[in-house]
Amino acid sequence: MEKKPTSTGKGGHASAHGPFTPGAIVIVTLSTPREKFWGMVHGLAPEGLSLSGAELASFEDLTVMVKDGEPFTPAVVFFPMHRIERVELDLPDGNLPSLSQRFLAKTGLEPSAALTPDRESAMGNQALSGSRSHAVKERA
Repeated sequence: MEKKPTSTGKGGHASAHGPFTPGAIVIVTLSTPREKFWGMVHGLAPEGLSLSGAELASFEDLTVMVKDGEPFTPAVVFFPMHRIERVELDLPDGNLPSLSQRFLAKTGLEPSAALTPDRESAMGNQALSGSRSHAVKERA
């Protein structure tokens, strides 16, 4: 029987989590209470998942706020593993665009820039590249 190589780091924990690495945009389905969350992964550990983002039910309102230049601060949250039912990459499905693509189309802003807790520098870099017509106001 042939042994397959494994990817483990110190302590025998996996050193990579496949596609769910920091910076990945995901949709998380949670239980008790049932809710969905759209956001950017900050960390994945046996204890749970940390990310910044917003409840999926608020996605359309979020795009309008950002487009209108209203203040927005992403929620930085930790979900314990026992609440996580599913984590999926935010990818297009056939002809349906991903939430990230919809966010970019509606706001002109890359989701990673809007979902970064230190957005000021990230959005400044994007503004320099000319990909956004006006900057989002920061919360006072």
